[in-house]
Amino acid sequence: MTEAATPGIVIAGAGIGGLATALALHARGLSVTLIEEAKEIRPLGVGINIQPAAIGELTALGLGEKLAATGIATREHRYLDHKGNTLWTEPRGIAAGNDFPQYSIHRGELQMMLLEAVRERLGDDAIRTNTRVRGFDQDADGVRVHLSSPVDGDSTIEASVLLGADGIHSPIRAQLHPEGSPLRKTAVRMWRGLAELPEFIDGRTMIIASDDNANRLVAYPCSRPHADQGKVLFNWVCLAADPKWDGEVQLTPGRIEDVLEHFSDWDFGWLDVPATLKSSPQVMHHIMVDRDPLETWGEGRVTLLGDSAHPMYPIGANGGTQAILDGITLARELAEAGDDIPAALQRYESVRRPATNEIVTANRKMDRSERDLAGTKGDVADELETITTDYRDVVEKSHA
Repeated sequence: MTEAATPGIVIAGAGIGGLATALALHARGLSVTLIEEAKEIRPLGVGINIQPAAIGELTALGLGEKLAATGIATREHRYLDHKGNTLWTEPRGIAAGNDFPQYSIHRGELQMMLLEAVRERLGDDAIRTNTRVRGFDQDADGVRVHLSSPVDGDSTIEASVLLGADGIHSPIRAQLHPEGSPLRKTAVRMWRGLAELPEFIDGRTMIIASDDNANRLVAYPCSRPHADQGKVLFNWVCLAADPKWDGEVQLTPGRIEDVLEHFSDWDFGWLDVPATLKSSPQVMHHIMVDRDPLETWGEGRVTLLGDSAHPMYPIGANGGTQAILDGITLARELAEAGDDIPAALQRYESVRRPATNEIVTANRKMDRSERDLAGTKGDVADELETITTDYRDVVEKSHA
């Protein structure tokens, strides 16, 4: 069955990147339909950080007050050893001189905020759930997007543009690059969870802690509603190298016993780390992966954004931010496309691909540098400052 898509622009995937892109396109007067494989979009996941450049763009889209009411404006990154001693601190967001905050926020709450805005502004019909984009074909006049649904079966919709925001295992990316850039697995296992605490430092600080074996803990408050009730929703991520692990890549339920193998002796004095981890009602597990940067993302009237285009290590907390900035750039270029959509998508790539490729590489470098620093005796403040400054320089250059 073939039907005409009302929009002209089809986005595969209604995650943070896809939803932000839809809002940016709509703000420029362009019609959009989102295709989402999940039967229902629910507030899943744990914490995420969105950097000031993307917060500025979301604020321009009218979401500033909701962001402030939902997330925590992070003031500081504090580097610690596994006994809770401070090694170095770095100001963040407004405290670092930015015009907008860095928000630590529950990923699901951010997605729901974007989803609500899309439904209010574009209408409920703008999102088609329980439907998968399984492929496409195109010519000079348009794109035929091939869909599959357990309810409606296989169908095809006509569009002027197809944007792949369908994640790290994107079928659109696989069709565009059938032989290129496989998943690059690491030996680093990651466990994630949420715990409720009565307090945590000043309520606006992220900690990055490491022991002599390069086991790392990244943790921060991520809920303004909790803070308003005098509580802390504490997001934590534990990272530990395990070269023998050969399990699944994707996010799956994890075991707290596996986490505690690496973190049982961590105690900050002011925070009992094992007890905090054990208090989490659910633990999720995956391994750290990325892909080597591509030389091109798209072709003709089809391109990629977010994790479909440039999956990166979570080191540096930039994945969600870069997906949002992809969407903003896409909207600007497509609004000015005229009759030459492929040229507009090439301009988008020329801006975003070099920038995100550099961040993918910088994330790898920072991960390696942090692990190499583990076990170093004495004052490491200068080394940490160098690592973070070098990384920040790459990110700020990409935003410029």
